[in-house]
Amino acid sequence: MTENPTPDPAAIGTIAFLGLGHMGGPMAVNLVKAGYSLAAYDPVPAALEAAREHGIATVDSAAEAVKDASVVLTMLPSGRHVLDAYRGVDGGPGLLSQAPPDTLFLDCSTINVDEAREAAEIALEAGHRSVDAPVSGGVVGAEAGTLTFMVGALPEDFETVKPVLEVMGRRIVHCGDHGSGQAAKVCNNMILGVSMIAVCEAFVLGEKLGLSHQVLFDVASNASGQCWALTTNCPVPGPVPTSPANRDYQPGFAGALMAKDLRLAVNAVEGTGAVAEMGRLASRIYDAFAEGDGATRDFSGIINDIREKSGG
Repeated sequence: MTENPTPDPAAIGTIAFLGLGHMGGPMAVNLVKAGYSLAAYDPVPAALEAAREHGIATVDSAAEAVKDASVVLTMLPSGRHVLDAYRGVDGGPGLLSQAPPDTLFLDCSTINVDEAREAAEIALEAGHRSVDAPVSGGVVGAEAGTLTFMVGALPEDFETVKPVLEVMGRRIVHCGDHGSGQAAKVCNNMILGVSMIAVCEAFVLGEKLGLSHQVLFDVASNASGQCWALTTNCPVPGPVPTSPANRDYQPGFAGALMAKDLRLAVNAVEGTGAVAEMGRLASRIYDAFAEGDGATRDFSGIINDIREKSGG
């Protein structure tokens, strides 16, 4: 049986990579290492400098990045940033009008499902193609190229971008049509937020009942309490040496990002009428956590808030 040939990066053409932050920067590095041609831009000078130090070709504006691109990959903070970039602001031209016809717009940001569908709609109206592909796996996954991509796209567009995504991720899931990637992401992160709070509460309860962290981990990680929040991102130092708890809760996945993602989940809950009492409660808890130092700590650091409220 003949194996599928390794995709040729040159066949993709130039990728305009917009957004070189904690996630976007390592993702761009992995694309360059794999031989893809990038024209990268970020409004933060330090991000551009860091990209150049890793061999990434940078340009002076988003408009310059997209002018000869066949793929425009965006990794931006919010849906409003994505839509403004696509359309333009204050009467200025947007990316959709500056990119060549039939450019594939690949948005890897985490945004509202409705915003993702709106972005796809205006991209198609402008004569382009659209894919939403939010990620899971945090900075560690971005650096290691082991992210999970949840993809909303037409089948033919999914096949076009799949080789690109496989450079940056280990698991690529086609979730359905436009917006489906974002839908899967908000559902997944609602599970994650709720489960992390439950794991943290259980460890604090275990402390008060006289259980060691290791004993509780050994039991729960091999019983019905097993979950990613416990076995990979364990919120106490020791049982999982690679978890953020062992480095003073440096992210990882920051509390501010979890708060943002849970707000997106609640927006989807409200838009659909779904009952999600635990999701709403987790959103409120992480909103409070992100108002202080928790914004820049790993989201598993919420165990310290729970411990403090439990009397130390």
